[in-house]
Amino acid sequence: MRISVEPSRQASDYAFHHRIRVRFAETDAMGIVHHSRYLLYLEEARVAYLRHIGRPYPEWRAAGMNATVLEVHLRYVKALQFDDEFDVHVSLAEVGRTTFQMAYLVQRDGEVCATGVTAHGLTNTAGRPMRMPSWLVEMAVDRRDPAVN
Repeated sequence: MRISVEPSRQASDYAFHHRIRVRFAETDAMGIVHHSRYLLYLEEARVAYLRHIGRPYPEWRAAGMNATVLEVHLRYVKALQFDDEFDVHVSLAEVGRTTFQMAYLVQRDGEVCATGVTAHGLTNTAGRPMRMPSWLVEMAVDRRDPAVN
């Protein structure tokens, strides 16, 4: 297993958050958000985070890099429902030579609804592993998050 990060349940441990509202189409027959939708929420927040720190994902792609999802871990705590507004807190959690991990906290009105971690491998357009760009390695070494204003 690649995931080695335990995501924090404290919003203050994350430098960035992204607000989302649950759409009706994202709910299941029980009226709660279907478990598969959480992956889309994490992706939306991750892309917003990268844009916020000045490293938008389209620039990665233009440079011939892809952040391939290798593994996901989600822990569901409290169900989200239609029209709920919630925050997905995001942080860069760990960086290796060719992989990195992002941690997530999903909260509604300060209440933990889910936590998650995604492990990504950096690949070129042919799908071959690549080394991390220096800016990403430096973020991990410095343990500073550019999302902090």
